Amino acid sequence: MKRIGFVGFDGVSAMDLFGPLDVFDTANDAAGDLDQPYELLMLSLTGRPFTLEQGLSVSATGAIADAPPLDTIVIPGGAGAREPETARPIAEWLKRDAHRARRIASVGLGIYILAETGLLEGREATTHWRFVEDVARRFPGIRLTAGARYVRDGALCTSAGATAGVDAALSFVEEDLGSAVALRVARDLMVCLKRSGGQIPLPEPLQYQTHVPDDFRDLADWMLQNLRADLSLEALGERMRLSPRQFSRRFKAAFGTSPGEYVEKLRLDEARHRLVSGNQSVESIGASVGYASGDAFRKAFERRFGIAPTTYRASFSPGRAARPVVGD
Repeated sequence: MKRIGFVGFDGVSAMDLFGPLDVFDTANDAAGDLDQPYELLMLSLTGRPFTLEQGLSVSATGAIADAPPLDTIVIPGGAGAREPETARPIAEWLKRDAHRARRIASVGLGIYILAETGLLEGREATTHWRFVEDVARRFPGIRLTAGARYVRDGALCTSAGATAGVDAALSFVEEDLGSAVALRVARDLMVCLKRSGGQIPLPEPLQYQTHVPDDFRDLADWMLQNLRADLSLEALGERMRLSPRQFSRRFKAAFGTSPGEYVEKLRLDEARHRLVSGNQSVESIGASVGYASGDAFRKAFERRFGIAPTTYRASFSPGRAARPVVGD
């Protein structure tokens, strides 16, 4: 049995804390004939109850200083994680005991606590996009990857926020118990086993409308309606009357990602929808969103989501959720 310690404190975010907790708890049920693989502990600074950012009180299993050896430590975020009186004592405990844990993960603003330990110096990490600049300023030794949902660097894992923390926890379950169990957990929680790498899922009409220039907003709408068209850098640049180099630079400034990455996300997100909402063949769906062959579509889908299109369809199509998952 692997013991997972969740660090609670005043001002912790409920979603950051309970999202990953629910992943491991569901894994205990999804493991089937296996003995329960995880023991879950709720720890606080003193062992007394702590108050969520949302105002509710949560009981603790015990104090961090009295915790037994832990396989994995999860440090959630929330406004309290940025308070020195909260971050420093937890960081001091981590510095003393981190070597005893196989993995340490922060969720969102939990990076402020993990960074205080110095363990992230020289390592790759990520956090919520709103706080990337502040983290970079306060902890310049961390190599921040601003667009990632979560980043693993050795024994340390950092994630961008609540749902990204769920993704990271699912990756731990997959690492510990295999992809079949992880897929059962994802299905039960109605989330994807592996999401695309960026923090902002595409298409993103509600988000880009607030800051993207009108001509690029119109282009993005056109792209979504014309996924089978030639969406190469050269073709899109010509449509916008820009050279490929100018177009690529302006597109990345508007959307925060390259045109090629954006096109792939549009196509594969639409493919996911079509896989679970109709009965078209995998080859037909791949062609309908712009892939030249079924093989090219399968490879792109697996590269981004970690499972085959047929497995995704079997796991997430309406009316199929109760079917057992027997493998990848």
